[in-house]
Amino acid sequence: MGRGERDAVARGARLCEAAQAAMGDHGRAVEAVRAALRPIHDAAVQRELDAIPVARLQDVTEGRLRLGSVEKSGLRTVGGVLAAGPYRLRQIPGVGQRTVDQMLAAARRLSEAVHETVAVHIDVDRPEPGTTALVMALHVLVEAGPDARRAVDRAVGLSERLGPLLADARPAARRFRMLLVGQDKKARALAAVTEIRSLVDEAEQAGLPELIAQASVDLLREPSSDIAAWVDFELRSAEYYSLLAEISGRLPDTAAAEGFLPDEIAERVRAQHLDDAHRRVSLRGYQAFGARFALAQRKVILGDEMGLGKTIQAIAVLAHLAAEGQSHFMVVCPASVLVNWTREIEARSALRVMVLHGPDRQDAFADWKGRGGVGVTTFDALRGFPAPGGGDVGLLVVDEAHFVKNPQAKRSQAVAVWAERCGRTLFMTGTPMENRVMEFRELVRMLDDGVAESLGEGDALAGSVAFRKSVAPVYLRRNQEDVLTELPSLQQTDEWEELSASDEEAYREAVRAGNFMAMRRAAYMRPEKSAKLERLREIVQEAGENGQKTVVFSYFKDVLGVVEEALVAGTTDGTAVFGPLTGSVPAGRRQRIVDDFAGVPGPAVLLAQIQAAGVGLNMQAASVVVICEPQVKPTIEHQAVARAHRMGQVRPVRVHRLLATGGVDERMVRILEAKTRLFDAYARRSAVAEATPDAIDVSDTELARRIVEEEQARLGMTDGKPAATE
Repeated sequence: MGRGERDAVARGARLCEAAQAAMGDHGRAVEAVRAALRPIHDAAVQRELDAIPVARLQDVTEGRLRLGSVEKSGLRTVGGVLAAGPYRLRQIPGVGQRTVDQMLAAARRLSEAVHETVAVHIDVDRPEPGTTALVMALHVLVEAGPDARRAVDRAVGLSERLGPLLADARPAARRFRMLLVGQDKKARALAAVTEIRSLVDEAEQAGLPELIAQASVDLLREPSSDIAAWVDFELRSAEYYSLLAEISGRLPDTAAAEGFLPDEIAERVRAQHLDDAHRRVSLRGYQAFGARFALAQRKVILGDEMGLGKTIQAIAVLAHLAAEGQSHFMVVCPASVLVNWTREIEARSALRVMVLHGPDRQDAFADWKGRGGVGVTTFDALRGFPAPGGGDVGLLVVDEAHFVKNPQAKRSQAVAVWAERCGRTLFMTGTPMENRVMEFRELVRMLDDGVAESLGEGDALAGSVAFRKSVAPVYLRRNQEDVLTELPSLQQTDEWEELSASDEEAYREAVRAGNFMAMRRAAYMRPEKSAKLERLREIVQEAGENGQKTVVFSYFKDVLGVVEEALVAGTTDGTAVFGPLTGSVPAGRRQRIVDDFAGVPGPAVLLAQIQAAGVGLNMQAASVVVICEPQVKPTIEHQAVARAHRMGQVRPVRVHRLLATGGVDERMVRILEAKTRLFDAYARRSAVAEATPDAIDVSDTELARRIVEEEQARLGMTDGKPAATE
């Protein structure tokens, strides 16, 4: 046996040792998180049990327990019953051993359920020793990043393969031992040496020894301070919570994470491989499933609710296809999110990205066509580019795809041509059906004409369950409440204000003129006596005193101008005011305004036109949201709120909707509640929706006309003018 064989075994042993060391380092880092999490989770479970009334034990035992004497004894919660134990329970008059056994068994069942479902929320504003230890333990894994996770996964594979081979090759490690073993062991040892040499050569060519060594270094590196860990948590909370969910095993309900797809489709999606070689970000389980869905089904709509990381899922699909050898990709989006898309692709992947927009877009397009990469363009710019040949583009991504639901629009026609020519298409929208289910059919038609044709009036009449089943081959939607257990609370408050005499006068003038839009903003047109404006000032002042940032949304530019003037004139605590961010602000400038708003220390206010800022811009820096008036479409409000209350938000979000009593606001709220219920039934999961959407739908023009006529009649203005929408 020569030196070559011994060297091969030694190289294999060193690589195996390094792999096992990295696995051990990762295991210890994970165990540190579990150890820090355990007392926090146990305390959360106890708080939950202490809040459950003892009467709930009746539900668990189907009403068999008699608990009157237990409550009279002072045990009023399930937590109290468990803490009391069997001895104390038996001392309660009228409670026998059988009742004690049943009571404790029911309490333990509730405790187990709470233990499995309760989520740990990390309060960034009230750091305690326990949560600080947890954040610091998580920081190690977050800082090590996807490369460390990838290295550990490879290390596991190497260890599993090298371990048995090294055992078989042990005789070859020493010159004289080979003389003492039989022919079978000698042959096995020589075969093992050959395989070890091949494995080590392959690993070295792939750079695995360096990758594994770096992972160990990163996993052993501690944060410079607890302050550094907390700052990083606030910046990257989504990654911290993602790791926490994975390590704790408290993952979302599988059916919810998979969008309640039929079993046969879900099985096909689960079997789809997802390559992460060109990706620089870890995915949550539901995000990996979304990327696999797009790959397995080829042409799909990803309809996840706002804030669930649709962009990350699209990037995962792009990275996978690039690893398979695809070279050209196209992303189409509103101008307002061009900058966001380029940033995300550059930060989250190793893919080349090019902006195909502006006066030089044709030159940029030619460069993209020649060199490849991810082209990012707008709906309008896409119309000026030649459609690709079959197979030229690996994936077409269309962000905010509900913008192309009208088949008569030129932008819709351009997208339809590209979708037809591309083998894979990913439509992304959190609001695929703003009013009518049948509008959704037009989006589906661009992807799968057969599925679109199957969506007739009958599906709408049958309710949302039949509808979701029909669109399952092309449509996946998950909701925040189903998959993001760590989101801080969202508190929504309708702030009803009595119009001042001055407000009332302005409102009557708008009604008399039949001007619907003037009616909607009348409460701000005389700012010196505006009841809504006064309440808005109070909300902003309270937020500022608490060091919170506020975003103020309105449909109207002139309302934002009034608000800006009032806040700038009335601010005495140093609160900075940014904006207004409107549709006329260039896309790149919009992103800079949001960045500046997020970057300023302390309280700040961002003024934003709701239809401009409700698309694509992430405003997690804001924990207070003010909506100046009700919107014609409920989804406009949903989108705007979701810009702040989304994955990555670390503080509870308070939403204040400013409403005036007795006029247009009341009528809009009443009508739009029906619209919201319709949207929930069809765009979200529901088993009880039975009404056809067209029976409830109200178009913008029809809504304006109806409300103006009703208000003119209420105020005795039957000779008023017909409704005007501007």
